[in-house]
Amino acid sequence: MSRRLPVILLLIVLPLWLAAVYGVRYGLMEDAQWVGICVDEASRWECQARSTLGLLIHFKVMGWAALSAAIIAFLVPGRAGWRLAVLALLIGFPALAFYNVSLAVFAVVIAALRLVRAPRVAA
Repeated sequence: MSRRLPVILLLIVLPLWLAAVYGVRYGLMEDAQWVGICVDEASRWECQARSTLGLLIHFKVMGWAALSAAIIAFLVPGRAGWRLAVLALLIGFPALAFYNVSLAVFAVVIAALRLVRAPRVAA
């Protein structure tokens, strides 16, 4: 397996993930039809998902999770740190899209810096 394959896959997956997140944001959270539906039928799974996502946004859970994962990833060496940085990006992008920008922007930058950091050479 090429050393570039994980990076290429990441560059393909992240934009697709971001598009899916924005689809949820504009299709479920900001679409006016769901307000009326959820008033009448609050027990629908879409309304429950909308409510839960609203609480996650309000309490900035995604932003804090992304920032925590990015900081830990920056401190952990090797493949484990790289994987944690990818996880931080996968959590940080939805946090950016769902109004947790103040925390998520730092998480995404720290995770991206971890991904491009050169591996340490043993002496």
